[in-house]
Amino acid sequence: MGAGDPEKMAILALLEVHLPEHLALARRLLDVDENFHGMCQDLAAAIEALTNVDLLPVTVREGRRQEYGSLVEGLVEEIGDAVLRSKVVSLKRSTDPMP
Repeated sequence: MGAGDPEKMAILALLEVHLPEHLALARRLLDVDENFHGMCQDLAAAIEALTNVDLLPVTVREGRRQEYGSLVEGLVEEIGDAVLRSKVVSLKRSTDPMP
């Protein structure tokens, strides 16, 4: 997933709102962990569904609002836990010449 990828940018924007303290590590995890990426896609879908709940018939709106809200909360918690469990290490190349 490239740096200018619209999906990645949208996911990072969501993570910045919901998990700002973990954004740097989450950015790295998106590139290397397919399961993490999938959880973030699920979060994006759940937030979109929650955002559009008012378009549903009145008879099901409140139930769906609670369902999607709980799903968003659970995914945010799960993503936060995944970030805390991760062991992603950023390796930087040295600019010093090799001996």
